Amino acid sequence: MSVMPFVERLPLAMGPLALAVRDGTLPPGSTPDIPRDLKAWREHIAVCREPMMGVAWATSLREAMRPAGPAAARLARVSGGQGVVVTTGQQPGLFGGPMYTIVKALSALALANRIEATLGVAAAPVFWAATDDADFAEGATTWLPSAGMLQDARLGSPPPDGTKMSHAFLDNVEVAKSILKRASAGAAWPEFIRAATTAYHEGTTVGTAYVELMRDMLMPLGITVLNAAHPSVRHQSAPLLRRALAEASSIDEALVRRTDALRTAGFTPQVELLPDKSLVFVVRNGVKERVPISGAQSILPRVSDDLLSPNVLMRPVVERALLPTVAYMAGPGELAYFAQVGAVATALNVAMPLALPRTSLRIVTPDVRATLTRHRQSVDAMRDTRALVRTLSSDATPDASVDAIAALRAQIRRTAEAIRASDAAIAPEALDGAVAQLAHRSERLERRVLAASKRRITDQLRKVEQAQALLWPHGGPQERVVNPLPWLARYGSPLLDAMLHACDEDAQSLVHGSD
Repeated sequence: MSVMPFVERLPLAMGPLALAVRDGTLPPGSTPDIPRDLKAWREHIAVCREPMMGVAWATSLREAMRPAGPAAARLARVSGGQGVVVTTGQQPGLFGGPMYTIVKALSALALANRIEATLGVAAAPVFWAATDDADFAEGATTWLPSAGMLQDARLGSPPPDGTKMSHAFLDNVEVAKSILKRASAGAAWPEFIRAATTAYHEGTTVGTAYVELMRDMLMPLGITVLNAAHPSVRHQSAPLLRRALAEASSIDEALVRRTDALRTAGFTPQVELLPDKSLVFVVRNGVKERVPISGAQSILPRVSDDLLSPNVLMRPVVERALLPTVAYMAGPGELAYFAQVGAVATALNVAMPLALPRTSLRIVTPDVRATLTRHRQSVDAMRDTRALVRTLSSDATPDASVDAIAALRAQIRRTAEAIRASDAAIAPEALDGAVAQLAHRSERLERRVLAASKRRITDQLRKVEQAQALLWPHGGPQERVVNPLPWLARYGSPLLDAMLHACDEDAQSLVHGSD
C-alpha cells in the first residue's frame, strides 16, 4: 500500500478587497451579513429556503444537473423546499484543471455536511460548471505531475474569440491524453484516468468533456454538477436576464457608484467596468457578444430566451435566483468581485448572494517529504532553492580541494604584494593584469571543481528541483497550477478523504463561528 501524501491546510491568500468581503467590513449593504453563530445561520437558512418552497427548481433544472447515485439522493432531500444548497463552480479546464477546482467542490461538500450535522437542515453541494464561459486560453493547458516533475498537456487550435466552451470542439486531444496516461502509468486507482480519457474525445466539446469528467469524479461524493450552458438553465435564467437588459442603465449606475466607492475606500475593484456594456451576452452560433446598454431596450423584443447569457457579475445573482443557495464557496478573486455583485442584486431588488472563502490546500507527496527531511528544509524555503543548491555543491566538494584553491588564491595575493614591494622593474599595470589573469584562472578552476562535485550529486539536485516544481510550480501556489489527476490515480479515494477532512476544519469554523 502506498504511503499517503500529507495534505496541508493553508490560509487562503487574499488581497485587501477579498479580506474585506470575508470579514464583512465593507460599508453596510455592500454584501450580505455573514452568519457568525448558529442562531444567525438558522435565520440565514430560513431566508434562503422559504422563497423556494413549492418551487420545482430541481425538476426544472434536472436535465442540466442529471444527478445520479449519492448526488441524486442528496439533491432529493433538499428539493421541494426541504433544504438548501451550497454552491461553487469553475470554468472548464483540461482534465478538470488545477487542483483548486476539486478543492472548491470539496469545500462546498464540507459546508453542506456541517449544515446538516449541526443545524439539522438538509443541504446539498452543487458545482456550477461554467460551460458558458468563453475563455479558451484559460483552460487549454494543464500541468500534470509526471515522474516527479510537471508535464504540460495542451488542447489544439483555439476556436474563434468569444466561443462558449459548450461550442468549442476538441481538436487533437489524443496527444494530451497520451501525456496523461504516461503521467499515471501503473497507478493503483486507474478509474480516475479512465474517466478523463473517456470524457475527452474527438467530436465532443470542451464544456461537455469537462462536465462528464466532473460528474464522474464528484457525483459519487454526493456533489451535483450543473451544466450552465444547458437550455434549461438559459430558460430559467431568461426572466432575470431580460430584467437586467430592461434596467441596464440603472444597474450600470449602481455599479459605477459601488466601484467608485470601493476606490475611494482604497480598494482596487476586481472587475473593470466597460463603457456602454450591459451585464448580459447575446450568443449567436456559440459566440458571445456583450449587449450594449444603449441598445438593450431595443434588442429585447428581437432576442429569444435561449440566446441570453450572464457575465461574471450577473452570474452569481442568477445562480442565487435559481437555487436555494445558502452560500457560494469562492476563491480569492471571486470573493473580491462579490463586492460589486451586491450592487447588481440591489439594483434588481433580488436576493444578494453570500460568498464564503473556500479552503486552500497543498499536497506534499512522500518523495517530496523525503527530500525536505533529508535537507532539513521547510516548504516555504523550497520556493527559492538557489542557496540550497550552492550548499549542496559546496558540501560535496572535497575539503582538500577547497583548502588547496583557497591556498592558491592566498599565494597569488602574497606573491603580488612581494613583487610590488621589491625593486623589480615591472609596470604596476602589467602586474595588476597578471594578477587578474591568475585570479580568473583560479576562479575557473574552482568552478570546474564545483561542477565535478555537482555531477556527483546530480540525483540530490534533481530531487530538490522536483520538490520545488511540485511545491511551487512556476513560483506560485501549487493548487493554482498542478492538475491532481495523476495523484488521485495513485492514491485514490483516501486522498480525497484527506482533502475533505481538511476542508471540514474550515467548514466547522464557518458554521460555529463565535459559538
